Amino acid sequence: MAERPIQFYFRGALHSVQGPAPTRTVLQYLREDLCQTGTKEGCAEGDCGACTVVVGELVGADGYEELRLSAVNSCIQFLPSLDGKALFTVEDLAPTADTLHPIQQALVDRHGSQCGFCTPGFAMSLFALYENQPDCPEREEIDHTLSGNLCRCTGYRPIVDATKDAYALPRQPLKREPVIAALKTLAKLPPLDYQGAGRRSHSPRSLAELAELREKLPDARLVAGGTDVGLWVTKQGRDLGEIIQLGAVAELKRLAIGAERLEIGASVTLTDAFAALTAFEPQWAELARRFASTPVKNAGTLGGNVANGSPIGDSMPALIALGCRIVLQKGDATREMLLEDFYLDYQKTALQRGEFVRSLIVDAPNAPLQRLFRSYKVAKRLDQDISAVAAGLAVHLDDEGLIRRARLAFGGMAATPKRAAACEAAMLGRPWSLDTVRLGMAALKEDFTPFSDVRASSAYRLSVAANLLQRFWLETAQAPASSAAPVRLAQLSPILPEARP
Repeated sequence: MAERPIQFYFRGALHSVQGPAPTRTVLQYLREDLCQTGTKEGCAEGDCGACTVVVGELVGADGYEELRLSAVNSCIQFLPSLDGKALFTVEDLAPTADTLHPIQQALVDRHGSQCGFCTPGFAMSLFALYENQPDCPEREEIDHTLSGNLCRCTGYRPIVDATKDAYALPRQPLKREPVIAALKTLAKLPPLDYQGAGRRSHSPRSLAELAELREKLPDARLVAGGTDVGLWVTKQGRDLGEIIQLGAVAELKRLAIGAERLEIGASVTLTDAFAALTAFEPQWAELARRFASTPVKNAGTLGGNVANGSPIGDSMPALIALGCRIVLQKGDATREMLLEDFYLDYQKTALQRGEFVRSLIVDAPNAPLQRLFRSYKVAKRLDQDISAVAAGLAVHLDDEGLIRRARLAFGGMAATPKRAAACEAAMLGRPWSLDTVRLGMAALKEDFTPFSDVRASSAYRLSVAANLLQRFWLETAQAPASSAAPVRLAQLSPILPEARP
């Protein structure tokens, strides 16, 4: 690695940054250093979307590179994360001072802005959709695109209408060739070793470089997508010390999809990881839809979500239910463990000094057993909310419909994401039936003593966890072969009356 400025494509040319601290956010740099104030600051924690910008990077092999554009929250992205990429803000949309981009024109025509503060963020999220989706999207895709943009005055109907109208206007695509050429030039630079304001940030590009650097700097802060660590700076004012950026390590961004297993590199974005997981296990789709917002998923990584070890991290219960294994590396040595064994205590993991997360592995179900799987998230809002309870539930049935294996994991119920061992034991060897499910629901009281906080009470969490197990059965149970009367919803009331508030 070589000490050099941060360099990225911006405003039609290569742009260099030298001097700011490596934890200075892209938003702070735009507004305070460059006086580019079209990008707004709202929450400064990646929730409101007023700060949304679009980042471009090359994907694909040599000679087959393509430009990928992703909407991200600039308020929690550190400047070194831009190295080797392209940055687009709302000022880049209009080709001339007298002409608006189709997205902008449609927002004007449809009255998609009142106070206007959040509008640049909406425009940038929709610009990324416009570039990535050449055909007019369905309402569901528009809603998902805007899941990270909050509007409290106009409302969403005129903005959704404007999105559709923009596709009816003469198409105005981004000229990608000069951007791709610039990014290829940047790719020839040595790996970034940046120093600013007395702090240092390293950006290795290979697994070997990372392993060597991590052993030399075991106390350096690892930063992947920054969607969690960014808040440590913007909200808590923490000094991260020396930083190792993981976003340029090629091996950590690889996905290996096979018939028998899926391996996800630690720096694969949540967007790509969830797409792969949904292809591998279609019932992952609900969690993929509900997990954070589009800009957060575009920047955040599955490896980072797992490594941070939050008890309310939504991905971990579902991964644990699928028997996920985590691969750790220190120097040239690697080791594997089940994901549930990685969590030792509240935000305490099995990572050793000088070690880092390399990948996550999910295996296909073993024949001849049939695997039933669901993932659930219970929160106060559909989009962009922290869960009160998250669940990943899997049972493996033999030919007679008996439960031969069960992996039932919950988040928000304990200090760590945790399997419900007593619940599983109560159900093993029994038929996948309502009676069996009720035994499991009752046993949950032995597995968890949930905490109470602003999101939910202990009693509510315990009741909801039991109800999710019941829902799992309702969605997967086969109709009985006999002529017995069908189960009525009245029969399926919660069996934990003492747990109710």
